[in-house]
Amino acid sequence: MTSALHHERSHHDRCRAALAAMVDGAQEQVVTGEDVSASGADAEVLGHRLRSQAKELRELPEGPLFFGRLDFSDTAGEHSGQHYHVGRLRISEHPAAPPLVVDWRAPVSRAFYRASARDPQGVAVRRRFGWAPGSRGASGDLTGLEDEHLDRGESQVSDIVAREIERPRIGPMRDIVATIQPEQDDLVRQDVARSVCVQGAPGTGKTAVGLHRAAYLLYTHPQRIQRGGLLILGPNRTFLSYISQVLPALGETGVRQSTLQEEIAAHPVKGVDSERAAGLKHDARMAEVLRRALYARVSSEGVNSVVVAEGSYRWRVGAGELVRILDGVRAEEPPYAIGRERVRSRVVRCMQLQAERRAGPQNYAWVQKIARSRAVGGYVEAVWPRVRPEEVVAQLLTDPGALAAAADGLLDAEEQKALLWEKPPRSWKSARWSAADLVLLDEVGGLIEHPEGYGHVVVDEAQDLSPMECRAIARRAPFASLTVLGDLAQGTTPWAARSWDTVLRHLGKPDAAVVPLTIGFRVPEAVVTLANRLLERLDVDVPAGRSLRRDGELTIREAAGDVPGAVVAAVRDALGHEGSVGVVAADADVEWVRAALGAAGIAAAGAEELGARVTVVSATLVKGLEYDHVVAVEPAAIAEAEQRGLHRLYVVLTRAVSRLEVVHGRPLPF
Repeated sequence: MTSALHHERSHHDRCRAALAAMVDGAQEQVVTGEDVSASGADAEVLGHRLRSQAKELRELPEGPLFFGRLDFSDTAGEHSGQHYHVGRLRISEHPAAPPLVVDWRAPVSRAFYRASARDPQGVAVRRRFGWAPGSRGASGDLTGLEDEHLDRGESQVSDIVAREIERPRIGPMRDIVATIQPEQDDLVRQDVARSVCVQGAPGTGKTAVGLHRAAYLLYTHPQRIQRGGLLILGPNRTFLSYISQVLPALGETGVRQSTLQEEIAAHPVKGVDSERAAGLKHDARMAEVLRRALYARVSSEGVNSVVVAEGSYRWRVGAGELVRILDGVRAEEPPYAIGRERVRSRVVRCMQLQAERRAGPQNYAWVQKIARSRAVGGYVEAVWPRVRPEEVVAQLLTDPGALAAAADGLLDAEEQKALLWEKPPRSWKSARWSAADLVLLDEVGGLIEHPEGYGHVVVDEAQDLSPMECRAIARRAPFASLTVLGDLAQGTTPWAARSWDTVLRHLGKPDAAVVPLTIGFRVPEAVVTLANRLLERLDVDVPAGRSLRRDGELTIREAAGDVPGAVVAAVRDALGHEGSVGVVAADADVEWVRAALGAAGIAAAGAEELGARVTVVSATLVKGLEYDHVVAVEPAAIAEAEQRGLHRLYVVLTRAVSRLEVVHGRPLPF
């Protein structure tokens, strides 16, 4: 063992002891803080903060405490002659003592990712550490190190980084904090006020970039982000399970990870739309149709004066003034519920002015009494009635007259007919809401009262969002920035975007920068080359991906009349190598694929079972997942299964980290 390696192992032992002391100290602070004599509110805030810090430290997953080290030259300014170990969190033996490990998000750590022989940024030596796969942080698992002498102009391709990137994928997604590349680091450290859209080719790490940016923002702007919370939106629960361990591994445990469907789930989904109806409900025109339908309930017809009796006095607001109040509030276009209360407060204000001219200033209790009076309440309910989103949407989808009035000039007669429910429910309470109906309900809910916004939202697989879904996300980040992640070539929904400009406009961030990531670190060159052949047939304008991986294998296996047998043979070949095996087939073929493997004695899990050696997954669920070896079953069936089947096939072909085997009995669509 070299002396350098022995020294680094000893340092790791010291860090482990310091971290244990930090955990114990955090718990002791909680106990002490609970006894602090302060106001109830102050004590509650202090206690919550201390308990949160202690919980985060206790829940840190086991693993190596550092992955790199920076030695600065003697002419590096404030860091001259200093050296820093870089890890997932700051570790010190005392809050005022120099850190034993600096957090990867700290400003000084940026040089670890950005320094080069051409631009050393004051770094004399950059050291990377190699750890045994699956290490839980024992110092003996530190197996090697690499030094780059940047002050001497040395530059090398890191074997440690290459091995980490190519390490077999079994279980949940791992963080990439030790292997972040300069172009990824630029995106991770974007300013909190700036929204950014990442157009990432397969294997370029766009999801990892979004998750690491979330961790970076929580570190650099904790109060601003935590005040509203941080939301990660993924396409489905399988995907969210796959990425669920990344942020906890980076020390961030209080982040909501959800799907948009879960965020807008006002009712269980029990109804099913036709393809035409679903497409219309996701169309941007529906936003205006719904707005018209809601505000059609506001009317000044038949308005008479409002009179409130108070002893011998009568406070009266005439019909003309009432109409002017109503028209004035409508012109301001406030949320529906706020507009209703503005009408009430302005009517009361008119009466208050009358009372003050007669009897002097009136107190708050008097104002509240008038506001709650039957006459004022009855007037407000008559001209600006209280309404639920379900009432508005149900009326629109059951009443041809109401729909025609709201959709005039926006939807033609055939489109209106397609939207109407075939079997109208007796009332909205018995309605069987479809997934697309929930998007409409959320739109109306946002028109009535704006939901509370998050501090930052990360949106993955954003190319699949409809305009109406984008609007639902925008309502949850009206004053916050977004990190938008996706690949237009992987758009598979009927309303998938063909331009990021359209998506960003509906997300309320038209000025967000669109940054392409084209250099792949996950998908081998042979697989990228095959996928790029299919990319030429897709109706999207995105740059082709490139791969730095010269390893990997691509096999095309033609099944001579026995596709199940060929699938079994391909899986057995894959099992001869290390790593996970993903068998991906068209949704309709999943059952026979699973049966064929079972008959051959090969145990196969479902997509939701993380950590299995062999997984059978449908093409519609594989987006965002990755496997060391992928067996793509009958590409023609995948391509024919849906409107954007070629896009779906593009996704399937780019899930492999090491080997891709394409099994087919029919002609290939590429």
